[in-house]
Amino acid sequence: MRFVIIGAGRVGLRTARVLREEGHEITIVEKDRDRVERARDDGFEVVHGDGSREAVLAEAGIEDADGIGALTSDLNVNFTACSIAKHHRTWTVLRVDEEHREEVYQKYADEVDEVVYPERLGALGAKNALLGGSIRAIADVAQSLQVVQMTVSESSPMRGYTIEEVALPAKTRILAFGKAGEPMGLPLSDDSLEAGDRLAVLADFEVLEEVRKLIVGETLAPETDEGVA
Repeated sequence: MRFVIIGAGRVGLRTARVLREEGHEITIVEKDRDRVERARDDGFEVVHGDGSREAVLAEAGIEDADGIGALTSDLNVNFTACSIAKHHRTWTVLRVDEEHREEVYQKYADEVDEVVYPERLGALGAKNALLGGSIRAIADVAQSLQVVQMTVSESSPMRGYTIEEVALPAKTRILAFGKAGEPMGLPLSDDSLEAGDRLAVLADFEVLEEVRKLIVGETLAPETDEGVA
């Protein structure tokens, strides 16, 4: 997947690193020259400019991006970037600070797909929001291992198969399974996968994208013009 991250500060750069470790393509937009050089030294593609300007976002490839994470400390920049991205039907994640919580819920929540508070959630929470509702990181187990909850979609190539028939890549284990609307429990070999079912998977970062395509399919997030917070 391709993501555009607005802001190469602490939250933005850490989120970009987490996504890159899992095989996603990242373009960062940053207006501070020192942060631009730091992100480039870290190996990222960086567009130097104001993330609230449409021309800058176009240069960053917003039209082809799967999602945009507006993760600067400036709420106005973040909201403007998300508003521009929505015109391209791009999944949007808006960062806010704790003191803006009620104001954002009242004014902005219906205009973006996800609102995140990095002071509580950190980079893992921002990454979950960017990946949409079908995949959610639960815990980092080791440097390259993560437990992730994935939801089977209508486009999943594994829909209709049993857990025993699901051929996941090496370095992957299914830890738990739950039918749609039911609690998760230990997976059984004859459990069948249908849309809305959830699996908790332990996987190495290098195969997470492959696992996602098998279980979730190609759908990133619900295609809707209405936001979810």
